[in-house]
Amino acid sequence: MDNISVNLPLFDRDLSWLSFNYRVLCMANDSTVPLYERIKFLSIFSSNLDEFFRVRMPAVLAVDHLLRTDPSAAGSAESMLPAVQEEISRQLGEFGQTLTQSLLPALHNNHIHLYYNEPVHAAHKADIREYFLTRVLAFLQPLWLQGHQPEDVFLENNLLYVVVSLSTAEEPDMLKYALVNIPSNQLPRFTELPSIDDISYIIMLDDVIRENVGFIFPGYTVNGCYSIKITRDAETDMNELANDVLEQVETMIAKRELGIPTRFLYDAATPLALRQLLAVYFKILPEEMVRGGRYHNLKDLMDLPMPVKSPLFTYPRQPAVQMHALDNVPRLLEEVLKRDILLHAPYQRYDYILRFFNEAAVDPTVVEIYITLYRIASGSQIANALISAARNGKQVTVFVELKARFDEANNIRWAKKMKAAGVKIVYSIPGLKVHAKIALVKRRRGYVWDYAGLMATGNFNESTARFYTDHVLLTAHRGMTQELELLFLYLQTREQPGRYSYLPFKHLLVAQFNLVDRFSEMIDREISNAKAGKPARITIKLNNLQEKDMIARLYAASDAGVEVRMLVRSICCLLPEQPESRNITVRRIVDRYLEHARVFIFHNDGQEEVYMGSADWMNRNLLRRIEVCFPIYEPQLQEQLKEIIRLQLADNTNAAMLDANMHNVPVKPAPGEALVNAQMAIHAYVEALNH
Repeated sequence: MDNISVNLPLFDRDLSWLSFNYRVLCMANDSTVPLYERIKFLSIFSSNLDEFFRVRMPAVLAVDHLLRTDPSAAGSAESMLPAVQEEISRQLGEFGQTLTQSLLPALHNNHIHLYYNEPVHAAHKADIREYFLTRVLAFLQPLWLQGHQPEDVFLENNLLYVVVSLSTAEEPDMLKYALVNIPSNQLPRFTELPSIDDISYIIMLDDVIRENVGFIFPGYTVNGCYSIKITRDAETDMNELANDVLEQVETMIAKRELGIPTRFLYDAATPLALRQLLAVYFKILPEEMVRGGRYHNLKDLMDLPMPVKSPLFTYPRQPAVQMHALDNVPRLLEEVLKRDILLHAPYQRYDYILRFFNEAAVDPTVVEIYITLYRIASGSQIANALISAARNGKQVTVFVELKARFDEANNIRWAKKMKAAGVKIVYSIPGLKVHAKIALVKRRRGYVWDYAGLMATGNFNESTARFYTDHVLLTAHRGMTQELELLFLYLQTREQPGRYSYLPFKHLLVAQFNLVDRFSEMIDREISNAKAGKPARITIKLNNLQEKDMIARLYAASDAGVEVRMLVRSICCLLPEQPESRNITVRRIVDRYLEHARVFIFHNDGQEEVYMGSADWMNRNLLRRIEVCFPIYEPQLQEQLKEIIRLQLADNTNAAMLDANMHNVPVKPAPGEALVNAQMAIHAYVEALNH
């Protein structure tokens, strides 16, 4: 890749991600969003932030430590720790306000009361005590901190604890401290209590324990209960060149939960002396101490009970649309051999993908099946179809990416299950992740071979297909399917791509082979057209945009007069509203579905070229992964993708424009302009395709 990215205006990756997570928080604060959906957005914000502390914060802390301890490193980089901590603190403050001043009162107004940092009603005390004694007490593991060496006390990653301050009547000034686990990984976080005056009450497991902590420590006076939680680094070293990658990943999973702390979250009410004691006891550095509220792990709000039912609490039901043209087709494979099919999840039913694999598993003419699996559904129907195919005597080859973060254990479980059924399992390539979403089915009738390929922007995962927006192409295009076969042959070598740089990919754009060069050529073509006075436009939809050289090319396109329209859901290091980006706009959509597709449209002097695929424009995608982007050749299918993108660019209800400070500036309709909710409009558009 040419080094053309010198002195570019770039936004920090981590601050950009925090900007995205703030957009999620804004949805929780939006009174036009149904109440329980707002609570879910609050949960998603909390879950996202937990992952940030596990995955990104270790690097932020490491850079800060290096710059403070190594004089030779000064000037080579800037510590982002103060800015990151300040932004997180600001967002957490708004999180607390949203919950306590907006959502909890809204729940109460709808006859639902969640106890939150308040005394419980006298009428509930007996029920709470009964629940504690019969359901909770058996799961508690109280531990005196005095008398135990710190190395004997291990706080598990992202689990909940309370530190209890205790004393006796004989020695009221002699405080003792005990640690009590909150077993929310074994019991529901929320419990419904009997209604009072037509109000349904809910209590957290934390408060059930606080109300009854005296039962755990008879003879002691309870002076206070303070919640704590530790978050640990999720990244562990792995020797990817070792022969047994499976064993390496299994070892890595075990080590992950033992990672070094990146955050020690404590109750804001915790006395200073106790905070200092805990910091010394658990070896927590000052920059790892994070002030929080009384309750942690509020990602559990995703499971908040709904004792009062109302259609106004959730989004209107939006059932996935059937594709009538496929419903009466006896065999889906036959239809794919006749024409390309484009499926838009979750707007259209994902059943057609499951049906394709199930039919292939029992079709006597199908001889071979190849597929890459990155994140496998826990009850994967696709994996079960592949097992069925192997048992029916077909040659099934599955490339399982063992290094899909936080899904490694599930992927290993399925890999072992498929292997036991006779599926040929190919594991990770050392130093590379295979993130491509591709499959190939080969059938033979006499001397005639037919190929059918599946290529997608998202995982072959029927669970996430219900709430991730993605596109799947089913095609028998000879050029593309032959290149898929070539790629699967390469993947089975498990070797570095450099030795195979000669592979002739003409239709597919494959990272590590031709993807960067081809995208660069298409951008350069738009630049040439703009300089020649021709219309020039680039429209790109991504999850993340970080890679400097690609950003530099977009700046060059903008400078040449190319209109660049971008939809970037999460990380965006390209800075809008700069001289270099005067012709670039960046939008972000956060709504009921997670925007996940990657789509690329190049105007090409009116002969538009449309691609989609698995690759974001991140260093990891372009430099350290096998990704596949692919063309949409069929004009009708091109029009479908272009219309979907047009609706997203027109969204004025849940879209935000990114400004030079990475602020989310809501897109509002102009006077007299109709409201456009892209996700609702796309559902209606997809439904209309049946007519």
